[in-house]
Amino acid sequence: MSNEENAKAYWSATLRLLTGILIVWALVSYGAAIIFAPVLNNFSLGGYPLGFWFGQQGSIYIFIALIFFYAKKMGDIDRKFGVHEE
Repeated sequence: MSNEENAKAYWSATLRLLTGILIVWALVSYGAAIIFAPVLNNFSLGGYPLGFWFGQQGSIYIFIALIFFYAKKMGDIDRKFGVHEE
């Protein structure tokens, strides 16, 4: 694989990862906390409606998990394409 093909494949893999993470982020922040809140509020977690919980607490936990997921997967992509740091 040429250097240019390797760079294009690396960028493509990076964009796929970012696209997936942004989709999860949008579903959690807008979907669970705003759009689906009325449906989720039929359930409770810790005494609070689930839609409210996602808007106030759950989304933060998901976002932190996304940061760790991104770091792990980006490290894997870097190693696969030989651009990782020692």
